[in-house]
Amino acid sequence: MGNPIGQVVGAFFAAYPMEWYGRKKTFGVCVILTAAFIFIQFFARSLPVLLVGELLGGLVLGTYVVVAPAYASEVCPIPLRGVLTSWVNLSFVMGQLIANGVIAGTSKLDNHWAYSAPFASQWVWVVAILIGWPFAPESPWWLVRQERFADAEHSLRRLASATVDVKPTLAMIIETDRLEREMETGTTYLDCFKPANLRRTEISIGVYTIQVLSGIYLVGYAVYFFELAGLPVEKAFSMGVGFLALGFVGTCCSWVLLIHYGRRRIYNTGLAVLIILLLIIGILDCLPSYESNHGIAWAQASLMLIWNFVYDLSIGPVCFVLLCECSATRVRSKTIALATAVQAVVAIAMTVAIPYMFNPDEGNVRGKIGFFFGGLSMVSLVWAYFRVPETKGRTYEELDIMFSKGLKTREFAQYSVE
Repeated sequence: MGNPIGQVVGAFFAAYPMEWYGRKKTFGVCVILTAAFIFIQFFARSLPVLLVGELLGGLVLGTYVVVAPAYASEVCPIPLRGVLTSWVNLSFVMGQLIANGVIAGTSKLDNHWAYSAPFASQWVWVVAILIGWPFAPESPWWLVRQERFADAEHSLRRLASATVDVKPTLAMIIETDRLEREMETGTTYLDCFKPANLRRTEISIGVYTIQVLSGIYLVGYAVYFFELAGLPVEKAFSMGVGFLALGFVGTCCSWVLLIHYGRRRIYNTGLAVLIILLLIIGILDCLPSYESNHGIAWAQASLMLIWNFVYDLSIGPVCFVLLCECSATRVRSKTIALATAVQAVVAIAMTVAIPYMFNPDEGNVRGKIGFFFGGLSMVSLVWAYFRVPETKGRTYEELDIMFSKGLKTREFAQYSVE
């Protein structure tokens, strides 16, 4: 619970240093803070101390979730924007997969290393990141907003090959920033809710929150779900690892879809498939022969694996792409921060609700939880169909113009900017 609470605060806080000091410096300081806060978790020998460590760790986690997609969207060319921003989702999947492996290796220990070693393993990534951090260029978009045009050009040259002329790209960034100033998109949290940005803020918050409403927090209870479904403990754990491994494969496969198909089509189709899978899981749980037929439990477990693959093939990675492409560049960090905070608040509610629903002595819903998340996903799909536009292949200037004209959602794909 401490981690998502800290994430809410961290997300709101992150946008300020990102605008004052830049993406690169903010990220570097956050990595150093992560190293410090791991000490609290590592040496915690009581729940209050561990809670403090989790809260502080959550603060930094909320910052990463804002910095990563914003920075990725501002340093890559348009053809690679979908792939690089969706990498955020892959990072979450890889982290969960590695964490499961570390926990599996230390779970048989009978001393404090059983829980301290997983915390200590995080220092490996801190060292690796700090080694590469000095070589990362600053965001040229942020440099332009600071009127440091020479530095922005230098940053673009570092991001491109020697044969590429970066001056047209720099001119486009300057023109987009000028356009957003004229549109009065602003730079504060309040500006996110003004007419120029309100629709864009709604879409960003919506697509991120749907991650929770579609059932992503079931990932954390996958092994427990498999056990309740009747699988032996060892096989339940193996299914849990396979659950995350398929998520990794799904995210990698999503890059092919992002290159060839539109964001709107991938997002809505993926969400529709998730609804079907969740409802089937719920229906299987209602079969009269459920208790005596272990094949039904295996069927539910298999459908959960497919569900996770489809999630990480569609709405999981595409969410981060839409976050970056739908938000105006001048309030991008603020918009992503708002979306992260709202998503984290909903996640806190699910963190409380899911254990209660699963617990055999409380809700004992087992696979019927598919009806719960299936219903929420249906509502989400209706909203996404009418509100999520097509943004593939558009420059940020084109998106600014289309949003400012108030185009209908289905007009984005075919609209031609003069």
